[in-house]
Amino acid sequence: MTDVVAARALTAISLAFHIIFSSIGIALPLLMVIAEGQWLRTKNRAYYDLARKWAKAAAILFAIGAVSGTALAFEFGLLWPGFMKVAGGVIGLPFGLEGFAFFIEAIFIGIYLYGWDKLSPRAHWLAGLPIAIAGPISGGFIVMVNAWMNSPAGFSYDPQSGAVTNVDPIAAMFNRAWGVEVIHMTIAAYLATAVATAAVYAWGMLQGRRDDYHRKALAICLTLIVLTAPAQFISGDANARFLAENQTTKFAAMEGQYQTQANAPLRIGGIPDPTTGKVNFDIEIAGMLSWLGYGDVNALVKGLNDVPVELRPATEIIHPAFQIMVGSGTLLLLVALASVIYAWRKRRVPDNKWLLRAILISGPFGFLAIEAGWVVTELGRQPFIIYNVMRTANAVTTAPGLIVYLATFVALYLLLAAMVIWFLRQMAGEQATQKEGSSLATT
Repeated sequence: MTDVVAARALTAISLAFHIIFSSIGIALPLLMVIAEGQWLRTKNRAYYDLARKWAKAAAILFAIGAVSGTALAFEFGLLWPGFMKVAGGVIGLPFGLEGFAFFIEAIFIGIYLYGWDKLSPRAHWLAGLPIAIAGPISGGFIVMVNAWMNSPAGFSYDPQSGAVTNVDPIAAMFNRAWGVEVIHMTIAAYLATAVATAAVYAWGMLQGRRDDYHRKALAICLTLIVLTAPAQFISGDANARFLAENQTTKFAAMEGQYQTQANAPLRIGGIPDPTTGKVNFDIEIAGMLSWLGYGDVNALVKGLNDVPVELRPATEIIHPAFQIMVGSGTLLLLVALASVIYAWRKRRVPDNKWLLRAILISGPFGFLAIEAGWVVTELGRQPFIIYNVMRTANAVTTAPGLIVYLATFVALYLLLAAMVIWFLRQMAGEQATQKEGSSLATT
């Protein structure tokens, strides 16, 4: 295993692990605040119980996310010194601002958790608002860095001497890609977390626990799903148009477009074959790719065959990942639509067993879409770590023993995953015990 492969593998594993917890850290506090706000408004005990339960889960997942995020920060310095030498002085500002947002979130999580019996109900609810606000702000600053890697701005770079000049940190932060990337990732975090949480309560209802607690939880989650699922498609369309204009190679790799052509077809499914320059077993819709990218069915779409072989990303991975992302999003949109229709016709929270099963099955697909989307984003930029500025091979460390780093960090993530599962199982058991005790008392 080469140093570049080992470093990329470790970074990929770390990001794949951390992005789940950072997404939950963005979205779960909003569910928590909504539940407590509903309790203040209605005095319904189910909302209070939900707020306390989601607060505990948010605290556990926040802690795991903090550990995995810290490990990831160390990895950037250890594995990618060439990148940090350029990026540190150019795009360091959002890293610093993310730190401020993170500390605000951490402070108010402490106040929120320990303030249930010490603050007035309204003051306690207000203490939750900074958590719900700081999470997406913190995540947004980190995505700004990734956007800069895809659309570098705010500096001049001499690859021969390695000199970085004319630095403008504000221009670097607010590069051309920051808006579409931040919006797309933030909506994805809300959608994925809401779907995964809804699946938990759909499972409970399928097991016969159709009490007010489960119905209220499902109602809150489905409301967020209904709002975010269509918004994500709109955001995705904006992203695709941005890539068509600014990252033509990534756009072609996503869509399996090898030939430069007008009236380019949209390919649904299929397996790209780089040796033949074709996509096998796909379904084509004539002119649709040209329209999606440029708003004109006759627009010219640049193909991969016009790109030097050494500068082509791995289409055989990127195209299927993109299909997984879009397919997962489509499934979630259909679940949202079915939930709206059911709630409108029946005037109640969806409780049909088939719809509950659909919600349960869709649970992992939000995070699957996020993971697949990041595969598209990162692999689609290769072989560059900073698009058209620095190649990944030139940014990696020359220090030996990267396989030891890889094994150590993989062990760390496995341990953290085991801890999360254990803590959440303990919480689920505690909730079941409380419900059983409540039922006995009522009897």
